[in-house]
Amino acid sequence: MTQQERQDAIVALVKRQGYAAIEQLTEHFAVTPQTIRRDLNALANEGLIRRVHGGAGLESSTVNTAYQTRKTLNLEAKRRIASLLAAQIPDHASLFINIGTSNEIVAEALRGHHGLEVITNNLNVAAILQHNEDFNVIIAGGQVRSRDGGIIGEATIDFINQFKVDFGIIGISGIDEDGSLLEFDYQEVRVAQAIIHNSRQVFLIADHSKFHRNAVVRQGKITQIDALFTDRRPPESICRLLENHDVALHIAGQETSAYAPAESTI
Repeated sequence: MTQQERQDAIVALVKRQGYAAIEQLTEHFAVTPQTIRRDLNALANEGLIRRVHGGAGLESSTVNTAYQTRKTLNLEAKRRIASLLAAQIPDHASLFINIGTSNEIVAEALRGHHGLEVITNNLNVAAILQHNEDFNVIIAGGQVRSRDGGIIGEATIDFINQFKVDFGIIGISGIDEDGSLLEFDYQEVRVAQAIIHNSRQVFLIADHSKFHRNAVVRQGKITQIDALFTDRRPPESICRLLENHDVALHIAGQETSAYAPAESTI
């Protein structure tokens, strides 16, 4: 068993049980306690588990990780995914970009484009793109969340519903094994649903830590999007959904998948 296979198995075991002790994991995988501690620390740094004394438990399904922490989680993977996604956006396109640290990195990757019209409910995205003189950046109205610069509420939804754009770029907090897209904030979800409804194509950016991550609010289904951009092959249950519903899969740094004709690599 490779290190990656063992770590994936640890996450699956913790999810089934809710908690796993170092002693149990050492015996189960026939490795040293030091190896298990390194695995748990690495998984906790990726936001996949919660490190507790003597073992590991699940991350909260009701409270998201702090914004400043999320900005640094899987940063290099997010940059690779963002570059891959940005390569799919042509110059002079119109697009929504919603809330999330991954979307902010996408905004940075789009700064080399020309003539984009960007509608966003993310103050950080607007700040990143404001210096591109040939961009038209439009900020949605509504309530500003102090913790991350996200704009939410009924006014935001009404604003989004005035547009029909080429691409909707959305992030997500978790993707369940049945393909449910999960978030923590009901108001944020409603804005994202409006973005999906008003986009001709919907691109979802999600690094590998989002698969099987728990969150309390259902945003929709992965089958509603047109393309998934990630850094590792998703679990098989997700792959089957993508294949059966013609959702393109883009994996940064890997070869093209046979069932995703629109996939590209970087």
